[in-house]
Amino acid sequence: MTPDDRPRPQGKFMWRMLATVLGGQGLVIFFGALASRGLDPDQGAVLAGLTPFVLMCILAVLAIVAAGLMRRPFGPALGWAVQAFSILSGFFVGMMFVVGIVFALLYGYCQHVGRRVDREQAARAMTQQES
Repeated sequence: MTPDDRPRPQGKFMWRMLATVLGGQGLVIFFGALASRGLDPDQGAVLAGLTPFVLMCILAVLAIVAAGLMRRPFGPALGWAVQAFSILSGFFVGMMFVVGIVFALLYGYCQHVGRRVDREQAARAMTQQES
């Protein structure tokens, strides 16, 4: 219960953790996009007429949008799509393979721990309501 005796919404911890990971990842992906532009200023189109810089900027925006949509039922799945595309961006900037894998592991760990904490908080709330 909150101080004003309203029940707290359940399940907030996991999506907050996942949104934090995706928000930070969006920034790192954008810096990777800048690195791709710096490494090759005359980039050619690679997909649908878009350069690696533009594709990685789109991915960075997608990561930020996914962080905002994390409360929705499809939010965690969208986050996993960002993880996959982040790893694939390593074809444009080699170090993004490592960055993508690290963020994917962090995302998975936060999802696991977040679910556990949410279950524990729900059990604690049920115990307090019974008392």
